[in-house]
Amino acid sequence: MATAKKAAKKPAAKKAPAKKPAAKKAPAKKPAAKKVAAKKPAAKKAAPKKKVARKPNAAFMKPVTPSAALAAVIGDKPAPRTEVTSKIWAYIKKNNLQDKVNRRNINADDKLKVVFGGKKTVSMFEMTKLVSAHLK
Repeated sequence: MATAKKAAKKPAAKKAPAKKPAAKKAPAKKPAAKKVAAKKPAAKKAAPKKKVARKPNAAFMKPVTPSAALAAVIGDKPAPRTEVTSKIWAYIKKNNLQDKVNRRNINADDKLKVVFGGKKTVSMFEMTKLVSAHLK
């Protein structure tokens, strides 16, 4: 709050000296105000555009079948890609596999090491690429 009070005091100090020159330029500002008023109706015409509702991408919602290695982690039932990613993250958080220092890295246990192609540590961005190889 102390910084807010200081910030409030600084603009007030700047406004006081600015009033003297502003009194001389006041007639010049009036035509500028008219121009701004003229632009406002133009802005109103652009506002009533109708937004088109986005359709969900069907490719994300299509059920995919996990491989045997991935099924050991998330289950063997077909699920959409979004659900597969959610289940993998639930497994990672449940088993505390996220790296303590660099949270973007995942330390693989025995089940995930098979899915990650034998890698011990994988970044979260690389994980989706490696998992997609196990989906049909």
